[in-house]
Formats: sequence, C-alpha cells, structure tokens
Amino acid sequence: MDAFFASVELLRYPQLKGLPVVVGGGRRRLEELIGGLPPDTPLDRIPVSAFPRLADYTGRGVITTATYPARQFGIGSAMGMMKAAKLCPQALMLPTDFDEYRRYSRAFKKIVTDIAPLMQDRGVDEVYIDFTEVPGGQREGGRVLARLIQKSIFDATGLTCSIGVAPNKLLAKMASEFDKPNGITVLYAHELAERIWPLPVSKVNGIGPKAEAKMAGLGLHTIGDLAKCEPAWLVQRFGKAYGAWLHEVAWGRDDRPVETESEPVSMSRETTFERDLHAVRDKAELGAIFTHLCEKVAEDLQRKGYVGRTIGVKLRYADFRIATRDQSLEFYTADAKLIRRTAGLALKRVPLDRPLRLLGVRVGALVKAGSAEAQAPVRRSGSRPPAAPAGPVTASLF
Repeated sequence: MDAFFASVELLRYPQLKGLPVVVGGGRRRLEELIGGLPPDTPLDRIPVSAFPRLADYTGRGVITTATYPARQFGIGSAMGMMKAAKLCPQALMLPTDFDEYRRYSRAFKKIVTDIAPLMQDRGVDEVYIDFTEVPGGQREGGRVLARLIQKSIFDATGLTCSIGVAPNKLLAKMASEFDKPNGITVLYAHELAERIWPLPVSKVNGIGPKAEAKMAGLGLHTIGDLAKCEPAWLVQRFGKAYGAWLHEVAWGRDDRPVETESEPVSMSRETTFERDLHAVRDKAELGAIFTHLCEKVAEDLQRKGYVGRTIGVKLRYADFRIATRDQSLEFYTADAKLIRRTAGLALKRVPLDRPLRLLGVRVGALVKAGSAEAQAPVRRSGSRPPAAPAGPVTASLF
C-alpha cells in the first residue's frame, strides 16, 4: 500500500492532499492538537491553517509514515519528529489511529483474497500473492491481474497500492518499489542484470545498515557487485549461512513459497510516552495505559481467533535500556482482565525505580481458540511461581 497510514488519513482530510504531511508523535486525538474550532466542524472542512506543523513540535516522538510530498524532503518512517522538523518545518502533523489503519488493512486484504486466494500476510500494509493458478494470472506477465487488484482496492477504499510481479518473492518485493505510488512493475528473470544489479545492496530485504557498511568496506556497493563474488569468498567474510544467502539473492534466486497459513507466535501492543513517566509520580496514568494495552491485545487475540498462555511485559527506560519479563499460565486465555492481572505479576519482577519511556504487553505461546490444545490444561511438573527479584523494588506497582 502507498504511504498507507498517511493515505488513510487523507481520506478523512482530503484538504491535505498534495501537501507534506507526517503521521506520528503519539496517539492524541486531533481535537487535542487543534484548538478554537466548533466541535461539530466536519473533518474535511477543517482549514489547513488549523493543523499543527512540525515546526511547533516539541518532544521525542517518531514518524510512523509520511506523504510523498514530505518524503521529498528526506523524511521517512521511524525518523525522530524533531529531526524531521529541521528537514521540513512546514509539514503538517497528524496523530496515529491504528484502529482505523487495521480496519482498512482488513478491507484491502479481503479484496485481494476474493480475487487471488493464495495470499501471504506481511503486516498491516503489505502482502505477497501467488498468481500462478489464478485465471488470467499470466496475461501480460501478470499485469492484467495486477491492474484488477489495484482498481478493486481503489474502488472499495479510495487507497492506492503499488504491485511488483516477478518469478519469486525476493524480486517481487523489489519490483513493488520501482514505480511508487500507484504503479505496476513486471520483472522477468532475464532482466536481472539490467534492472536489479545496478541497485544498491540496501534494496535487498535482509541486508541491514551494519551489513551494508561492511560490504562498502569491501568495495561492494551494488547487487551486481555481490553477484560478481565467488560464493566461497562471501562465506569466508559473512559466514556460512549469510554468505551463501547473499550469493543466492544477488542472482535473484528465492524458492520460498507464498504461505497462506503462517501462524503468529505472539501478539503485542506497546506505546512510547510523550514524556518519561515514573511508577510512583505517574502511577494513575501508567495504570490506565497498562490496562488499555492489555485490553487491546485481548481484542487482537479475540478478533483473530487465538488464545495464549505466556504473558509478558516490556519496559524501555529513559536511558534506552530494555527490561522484559514473562509469566506463564497453566491454561490458555484471551481475557483482558486475566491478561492484565498476569502481566501485573510479571511487572512485579521488573525494577520500577527509574523513569520509563515505553511500555508494552505481549501474549505468546499462541494456539487457535477452540482447538484441542487450547482446551487442555498445561501440565508443568515441578513448576512454581517465579521468585521475587533480589534487592528492593523501590516503586509501587501500577
């Protein structure tokens, strides 16, 4: 999907189309950021001048996504809001609304599977689709079916997407980036040298900044540079598995199937605070946030038909250090109150004497609700509740 979160927001605020807009910086409602407007003002009638601008932002939030006009200034996802404000101070700012994004995500995926049932979910805004057995899937190299999917999504939601059609998932992922927004790219295997090898190595999904820096030190800047390397040379410098994989991807090889039944291992919700919070001074606020996260995880489990028995918490302190703790049940659940109570037990084992910048709740060891495994009690011989941490926990729990 093209600039998915931002595109969903522009459906509500069409007056912002064509302008640099960023989404992020917290989950406050827009009404909290815009003052002086009558409460019944239609969303599409809010004047552009009333929207908050990045130049006025103070805090440490990050950008979730940005419109293409904002990206022209170098703004990207996961960039700090303050850094983005230096690049494009005139950009308008909208808060995130993940519930709305998930609603549109479910809608576009339903449209896809109605046309091409073999679909692999790759997150809120991305899927892989197998065209092989779909009637008409081979016409014009898949372009006809891609057009149908594109048009069907737009007609139903008003959102655009970019599609890459290729012999495998590796090349299709890369091709989907060639002609954004609202583009279709058909990439054939014989075009590898012409269209893939000139790309920087960072375009391969799986080559991160550290690997890219190491490759640059070895004089490897493009995918074509990797393709020229002997497999043994890559293995010697990058390890057996990763080196062999680099050789394969440089030559456009990927035998991974489109997996329609990939089961989630866990589900989680977390939030980064606008300011550091302390378990004593901000106990009520933290307690409300903690309860809300548990409720949202429970909603996710119930909506997707899963239950879990390992409840975990994640804390990031003001110094960016992270602490996690898990607490296991002897049965499976998707109940918000039980998740909250069990997560609270896990929280007792975490030091709460330092300011917090992030809080998260996770439910793992998932099975399908209603399955035989979900109904049977978990027998754990000799199990006992986890011991309390050594040393005092200097803050009361929220």
